[in-house]
Amino acid sequence: MDLTELTLTEAAGLVARRQISPVDLVKAHLDRIDRIDPRLNSFITVTADLAMEQARSAESNLTRGEDLPLLFGLPLALKDLYETKGIRTTAGSRFFYDHVPEADAFTVQKLYQAGAILLGKLNMHEIALGLTNVNPHFGACHNPWALDRITGGSSGGSAAALAAGLCLGSLGSDTGGSIRVPASLCGIVGLKPTFGRVSLRGLIPLSWNMDHSGPMGRCVRDVATLLQVIAGYDQKDPCSVNHPVDDFLSEIDKGVGDMRIALADDEHFSAAEADIMQAIREAANTFESLGAKVTPVKFPGGLEAARANVLMVLSDAAAYHHERLDSKPEDFGSDVLQRLQTGQSYSSVDYAMARHTQVLLKRKFEEFFRDYDILLTPTTPVVAPSIEGPDAVEQARLLTRFTAAFNLTGLPALSLPCGFTSTGLPIGLQIVSRPWAEALVLRAAYAYEQITDWHARKPPL
Repeated sequence: MDLTELTLTEAAGLVARRQISPVDLVKAHLDRIDRIDPRLNSFITVTADLAMEQARSAESNLTRGEDLPLLFGLPLALKDLYETKGIRTTAGSRFFYDHVPEADAFTVQKLYQAGAILLGKLNMHEIALGLTNVNPHFGACHNPWALDRITGGSSGGSAAALAAGLCLGSLGSDTGGSIRVPASLCGIVGLKPTFGRVSLRGLIPLSWNMDHSGPMGRCVRDVATLLQVIAGYDQKDPCSVNHPVDDFLSEIDKGVGDMRIALADDEHFSAAEADIMQAIREAANTFESLGAKVTPVKFPGGLEAARANVLMVLSDAAAYHHERLDSKPEDFGSDVLQRLQTGQSYSSVDYAMARHTQVLLKRKFEEFFRDYDILLTPTTPVVAPSIEGPDAVEQARLLTRFTAAFNLTGLPALSLPCGFTSTGLPIGLQIVSRPWAEALVLRAAYAYEQITDWHARKPPL
């Protein structure tokens, strides 16, 4: 058995039955990181000694017959903007190169409480402001399906490491698509929960108004398991909302026979490569074969929402980094500096109008989901571009075309694999629903995943 080919769910079951040990599981992943990651550059920091120490501790405390926490003995890795006590947390930036936090992020605390083991911190687009993960300070991250292609960003290291079998799960962040875009381009599953569902305390911010923390995994059930651990109210986080947390696993296999599904079919959401649109139509047909009612619809306000998201994100980012912009602008990468300066150029009137658009579209989107349970769209309009392709600023605009609207409005949205191009590159399907309906999104995604094999395919490394 190759332990690095297991899903998080499979590994959890084997550990619980004492058929594999946390030590063997961690060793297998560290060995694979040593062999594979020099080609991918998905890790910024590998915490090998800590991981082995945590694995040995888990193994020594393993008592036969006891019920284990959800992530007991399972090796994960984190996007390098989750603060980790005593472990460098860089945000992919020169400014944070030597930043060693004194405390763990709230979500990291919850992972540890659930028994998780930390393999290390993952590469990302600088300060999370970009979609290519071509990082001028820590090097470009390479797509496991084609090493000359981008992973997407900003959680590109997370997506690459998962696709390559270097960890069993990860947490990313998503401000305009930064979980879903790399999930799509690397052929894994990524979920942006409802805004306020998961604490942001201890994440180095990009936008106070748009940042979302969420799980990434190789299959839907893995993502549901991670969400079960990290979801919940944090009274010390002003963005956290005290809303009941569902059991995301108990009804994940209930199917979609009772669902009303909208298929985005308008000028905005249909502007994608032919292979992608064909895969999305076939996915819609699959949902119909499972008993759901699928209706092509014109989704309201997608373009307006995406534009307002970009303006607010860049303005927020420029505000957060204003001292660094004033003192050492040369320490930012060129694409990030350009976008931060764009954020500085917006006026208070521009921001107020974007904020007004946000309020109006939140209501409009919520009204839409009174008639439909979920919405299907492509995750991205293109598959993974070349690392040497168009500039990062243009790529960000293109790759967030279908994702940014749901950051502005805070709706839960998930990407999962739904096909491959003739050249072997993954295609992502985006599933969106009403606020707090992560369980519904996961249920729909799981039903689709169970009768397709896209998620089971592995890159030729």
